[in-house]
Amino acid sequence: MADAAETVKKTVEQNAAKAQAQAETMQAAGSKVFREGVDKSVASLTELNAHGKKNLEAVVESAAAAQKGVEALSQETLAFTKKSWEDGVAAAQSLSKARSVQELFELQTSWAKSASEAYMAQFGKATEILTASVKDSFKPINERVTASVEKFQAAR
Repeated sequence: MADAAETVKKTVEQNAAKAQAQAETMQAAGSKVFREGVDKSVASLTELNAHGKKNLEAVVESAAAAQKGVEALSQETLAFTKKSWEDGVAAAQSLSKARSVQELFELQTSWAKSASEAYMAQFGKATEILTASVKDSFKPINERVTASVEKFQAAR
C-alpha cells in the first residue's frame, strides 16, 4: 500500500509539474500576444498622428495659396479700377473738346469700344488668376486625399 501511495504521490507531482509548465507556457504566450497588440496599437496611433499632422499642413498650405490668389486678384482689380478711372477722366476731357455732335459721337463710340475691350481683357485676367488660385489651393488637399486613398487601398 505504501508503494501505491508513493506511485499516486509521484503521479500527482508529475501532473502538477506538467500543469504548472503548461500554465507558464500559456501565460508567456498570452503576454507575448498582449505586448504585440499594444505595440501594434501604439504604431497605429503614431501613424494616425503623423497622418493628421500632414493633413493639417496641407490645409495650411491650401489656405496660404488661397490668400496669395486673393491678394493677386485684389491687386489686379485695384490696378484696373485706377486705370479705368483715369481713362474715363481722359475720355471726359476729350469729349468736352468735341467741336461737333458727330465728333462727340465718334469719340464716345471709340471710348465705349476701348472700355469694353479693356473690361473683357480684365475679366479674362481675373478668370485666369482665380482659376490658378483655386488650382493651387486644392493641390495640397488633393495630394493628401490621393495619399490616403492609396494607403487605404494598400491596407486592404
